[in-house]
Amino acid sequence: MHGENALEKTNRINVLFDFYGPLLTEKQQTFLKCYYHDDYSLGEIAEDFEISRQAVYEHLKRSEQILEDYEHKLGLAARHERLQEGLAQLDRLIGELPAPWRESLRGTVETLRGAEAGTPPEGAARA
Repeated sequence: MHGENALEKTNRINVLFDFYGPLLTEKQQTFLKCYYHDDYSLGEIAEDFEISRQAVYEHLKRSEQILEDYEHKLGLAARHERLQEGLAQLDRLIGELPAPWRESLRGTVETLRGAEAGTPPEGAARA
């Protein structure tokens, strides 16, 4: 991988991993973490796991394809991105409103952000 394309691919795999990583096997998770999070080379991973570079490459490619398949079927990463763009636009529009209206609307935006992140709104009882 070279330059900007490598960075885009790394960012994409990391986003997909955030959404679908728990659905992968432990070995798939480990190889992806080593390569994309910890920036290990194929050779370093191969040495650590006592397998060939080709085997590492094939594990990574298969894991990447599984992540892409999950995204194709479920679309969680794309949905998250659309939601974040909508919330950012809403924030900008709220900033243009008269001051008295801003606070409650910003609170609503934060509630939506928290729902997306899986955190309960302030004051909500935890189960």
